[in-house]
Amino acid sequence: MEEINYNTFIREVKINKEKIENINEYPFSLPIIKHLERLKMHPKVTFIVGENGSGKSTLLEAIAVAYGFNPEGGTKNFNFYTKNSHSILYEYITLVKGIKSPKDGFFLRAESMYNLATNIDELDSVLGPGARVIDSYGGKSLHDQSHGESFFSVMLNRFSKNGIYILDEPEAALSPCRQMSMLTRINELVRENCQFIISTHSPILMTYPDSTIYEIKDSKIREVNVEETEHFQITKSFLNSKEKFLNILLND
Repeated sequence: MEEINYNTFIREVKINKEKIENINEYPFSLPIIKHLERLKMHPKVTFIVGENGSGKSTLLEAIAVAYGFNPEGGTKNFNFYTKNSHSILYEYITLVKGIKSPKDGFFLRAESMYNLATNIDELDSVLGPGARVIDSYGGKSLHDQSHGESFFSVMLNRFSKNGIYILDEPEAALSPCRQMSMLTRINELVRENCQFIISTHSPILMTYPDSTIYEIKDSKIREVNVEETEHFQITKSFLNSKEKFLNILLND
């Protein structure tokens, strides 16, 4: 019998298919949603990987919103939005939670990081000296840092122990070196009872050992190891046979 870890903040994600009226409408028309019933989360790190348009970010967003996070990112206390573009999928999923609730949490997404940084600056302009939100993010406006620096600043300063962290393509702003640093930071937080759910294209991040990797491919989702992922295989093949690939890709 499979052992259940009841201390996991999010143990499982279930799609409530019986509530869906038209499976051919977006987001239910996404192949991954059509074929998905439930997805078990790793107690430490779960990766969801797949090609662009596979539905991984849509699924991750639904998990985050269903958990109570702002669709554009931040903690549960953020309620800003610049465009109401998130899907209704969150209304059709059930999150199976553990017996303990996290003391911290954050939804970090690459595409709306600018909006998050702007909202923090706007809040601080209203609150004034002595109660700055940015102090929890390292004390320096995220707009005054590069995209990658602001991403890493959030992870270093705002993430803390006993937290649930949902990250949508965090490598988008990070160099390969910083992605390795991110592995170190993830490991530090995992040791402090944190859980991560991450959508990514990065083979570097996927190498984190104590994790589960779900790959969306051919309209299905299955658990794989990092070496089996298409991202890892293509990257490795390209680097090992660079000239061959370039001849094929650039041949007129």
